[in-house]
Amino acid sequence: MVRPPADPVAHNDGMGESRLPDYEYRPLSFPRGTARDTARSVLTIHAEYGEWELDRLRLFPDGRRAALLRRRRRRFSPALPS
Repeated sequence: MVRPPADPVAHNDGMGESRLPDYEYRPLSFPRGTARDTARSVLTIHAEYGEWELDRLRLFPDGRRAALLRRRRRRFSPALPS
């Protein structure tokens, strides 16, 4: 399955208006030999402080791990006039 890139890309919703995707994605990789507890700690830090959630985790036969994190795209309101 192909995932959207981490960069924001405008999409046309069919009504003539463009909008940003609902989620942004961030890939993480852990080299072979990384302990399970270490990987869990890194993912927990991203979840607690960056508001990321785990979308997919792959464990390869050679021991590498690849994680795909996602979070809702943040909507910023315009600055209030002073």
